Amino acid sequence: MDAKQRIAQLREEIDRHSYNYYVLDAPSIPDAEYDKLFRELQELEVKNPTLVTLDSPTRRVGDSALARREGFESVQHVVPMLSIHTETDTEASGALNFDARVRKELETSDEIEYACELKFDGLAINLRYENGFLFSAATRGDGETGEGVTQNILTIKNIPLRLKGCEAPVLEVRGEVYMSRKDFNRYNEKQLEKGLPTLANPRNGAAGTIRQLDPKLAAQRPLSFFAYGLGEVQGWTLPDTHSAILDALKSFDLPVCDERTVVKGPQALAAFHQSIAAKRDALPFDIDGVVYKVNNLALQKQLGFITREPRWAVAHKFPAEEQVTRLNDIEIQVGRTGKLTPVAKLEPVFVGGVTVTNATLHNLFELRRKGVRVGDQVVVRRAGDVIPEVIGRVAPSLNCSHGDISLGVGRADALIPKVKHIPRSSYVHNFSMPSKCPACGSAVVREKGEIDYRCTGGLFCPEQRKQALLHFSSRTAMDIEGLGDKLVDQLVDKQIIHSLPDLYRLDMATLANLDRMAEKSAQNIVAALEQSKHTTLNRFLFALGIRHVGETTAKDLARYFGKLDAIKQASVEQLLNVPDVGPIVAQSIVEFFAEAHNLEVVQQLRELGLHWEENDGTANLVLPLTGKTFVLTGTLPTMSRDEAKAKLEALGAKVAGSVSKKTDCVVAGAEAGSKLEKAQALNVLVWDEAALQALLANNGEGFAA
Repeated sequence: MDAKQRIAQLREEIDRHSYNYYVLDAPSIPDAEYDKLFRELQELEVKNPTLVTLDSPTRRVGDSALARREGFESVQHVVPMLSIHTETDTEASGALNFDARVRKELETSDEIEYACELKFDGLAINLRYENGFLFSAATRGDGETGEGVTQNILTIKNIPLRLKGCEAPVLEVRGEVYMSRKDFNRYNEKQLEKGLPTLANPRNGAAGTIRQLDPKLAAQRPLSFFAYGLGEVQGWTLPDTHSAILDALKSFDLPVCDERTVVKGPQALAAFHQSIAAKRDALPFDIDGVVYKVNNLALQKQLGFITREPRWAVAHKFPAEEQVTRLNDIEIQVGRTGKLTPVAKLEPVFVGGVTVTNATLHNLFELRRKGVRVGDQVVVRRAGDVIPEVIGRVAPSLNCSHGDISLGVGRADALIPKVKHIPRSSYVHNFSMPSKCPACGSAVVREKGEIDYRCTGGLFCPEQRKQALLHFSSRTAMDIEGLGDKLVDQLVDKQIIHSLPDLYRLDMATLANLDRMAEKSAQNIVAALEQSKHTTLNRFLFALGIRHVGETTAKDLARYFGKLDAIKQASVEQLLNVPDVGPIVAQSIVEFFAEAHNLEVVQQLRELGLHWEENDGTANLVLPLTGKTFVLTGTLPTMSRDEAKAKLEALGAKVAGSVSKKTDCVVAGAEAGSKLEKAQALNVLVWDEAALQALLANNGEGFAA
């Protein structure tokens, strides 16, 4: 095979694997194999520069030589990139009012058909394809003129360099560049490990990345794209409806969000808004509302525009997840591992559906990066069940000694700062971490290379003791029902419990004498403690609170070694043989079991009756379901998902949270939802609980995906 043929073969193979990974979320080969193919293509193109084409995957690496150090070039949009009207009425009436305006303008009482989509929280981009190849990319800018950001857009892996089945002379695709929550969190974790700046939120991450002058920096940040419309079109016949346009774009291998539908009438619009709001927090990316568009393109043309906004579309917002309030104080919270976290004490503010008075500031370095001080007006974010966080301060010029900031709402829900007088004395100097633990007075240290400050008091520290007890008794650890915050506070504050073994020395008389503790409640807790004594090795390991050892790592350790004594005596080198255990985790485990007081705690717990089954480990033992991946979805008739997961894992299976081509079987119960749909689309084996029970009864033998 000559170089030209091999290059063509490699490009086709790499594009196929990239599509599976970045668009379908169904990886088809290991990362190492993908990298090997990519390096081979790079080497062949270096040796044969005349064979390099516009759709080569190697264009995505981010060539800094092409960066414009003086700024981005201006790009004139042939078809203006106009914004759509924002409906700030977050109730169902917002949808009803839009429909009423549309029908009034069309002078009809008939039900209108609408395309319903998500309102992504990212950066609008125009992709220009010429003869099927990605030719250029530009930001919205002022709608008429944007910035050319082609080199940065090339680094986004789910944007095709060549359209599949479309060679129109010009096809401009409009959409949103965004950063998923998973990629955002993973990127920030890596930055923190390196001691480098983190991103404030996914939206800022997307917008800031696209405007990096050096595309090599953009290539390091994981971005994605969703298409939602068209700009200039030459040589391609438009369908009759907007939804059909999106279907066509998807057929060209462009990523189009599946969370969309076509409905008729205002009540259906309101229902879509409500259904997306309910699942908003479970989405893998941020949105701040939904979008309604009149589906029929002829009706869109008839409706036209008003003040540069289309009459045929509206963005229906959700309640704000970010608000501005005053930072009254900064307190220190001590966690289970001794980590000291600065916590913002806020002027109460309603955000994300609840009133927030406390929010995390993460650590000293994040606090300094954000420049937050007591007395400042700060932006607070809360999404779903996520812990509220302070993401920044209002512009420093507005945080002046002569005034406070309140917010007025302007056009398009813009928040407009207004200055009000407050006393100058409310400001203090910037914050510094304490040298002594505020809970126990022990020394506070920051290990070399670490970001976090920690109390050295261990279980002597009452706050660490409380958090350790709550972790130990949590559902995924020892599962001691009834042992909540209020009870733990009393047990520690009244010096009843000094270490974990003291839990199992509690009796009815002691518990019944506590505040708000009825005899029946005390009886239930004693029973729950007794029941928790029979557990599994992995649950016990996780419950001990060894730093860096989560649920999955605890399961891997238990499966590999089989016995607690084997784990206690394992060296770093032996621990590194366990799947997904790296040097930091291995060192943490060794250090934990090197401490005499930790060994004493384990010994006392055993003497108090805690026990679990042990074996010789499965490092060299292939269990019946080893190498098989299951996904559980919906509500099973007789088993909880946790119970099913534990039984499958005991037979060697991996239980994943999402469906991909690597999934061997999906066990679906009632209201299975999107995971079941994806399994069916990928032809993955689907079982009900009865089939699973049959497999478990046979100890996993005979499974064939």
